[in-house]
Amino acid sequence: MKKLDKDFYNRADVVKIAKELIGKVLVTQFGQVITSGRIVETEAYAGAIDRASHAFGGRRTNRTEVMYQPGGMAYVYLCYGIHHLFNVVTNQKDIPHAVLIRAIDPLQGINVMLERTGKKKADYTLTKGPGNVSKALGIHTGHTGWNLLEDEIYIASDEFAPAKKDIIATPRIGVDYAGEDARLPYRFILKDNPYVSGKKAERLKSNA
Repeated sequence: MKKLDKDFYNRADVVKIAKELIGKVLVTQFGQVITSGRIVETEAYAGAIDRASHAFGGRRTNRTEVMYQPGGMAYVYLCYGIHHLFNVVTNQKDIPHAVLIRAIDPLQGINVMLERTGKKKADYTLTKGPGNVSKALGIHTGHTGWNLLEDEIYIASDEFAPAKKDIIATPRIGVDYAGEDARLPYRFILKDNPYVSGKKAERLKSNA
């Protein structure tokens, strides 16, 4: 596998990056423990102009400060006080774009993922949904600000390349508060992958 470099993350089009992350491999290596999975669902958040983004209107807080760093950083936040959600910061410094990783198809370290999640068997709920992704890979809010160009948390490309017709665009999930922006086709999924979250009918609808 080839680790994605800073040029991949530092581009201006966060929607394109979210789409291109489909099929890539998200890896964590903490000590000798390695876990990984193929990314099958993402959501783009376009910063200051995006009502669904934590940085809408240029909002800048202690939590979101990492979004204003150069692309290639991890932004991990706590949702509902329970779920640690892993995001990839993109674009140049002071432009707060990010991509939420919503689901992965497990590849390596499945037994470790089961231990971390407390599950008895490796069914599709293991890494379906962003909270489960982080739990299975051992990612938490303490990893916010970590550099994805290093070896502990990174994204890589292997020989797998999904066909364009198999990458489907839909509106994002759970952002009804964002008004018109809630309908933007900023969510990408790998067609027919069982780890993708959301309703089955939703998976079949394409706005691409």
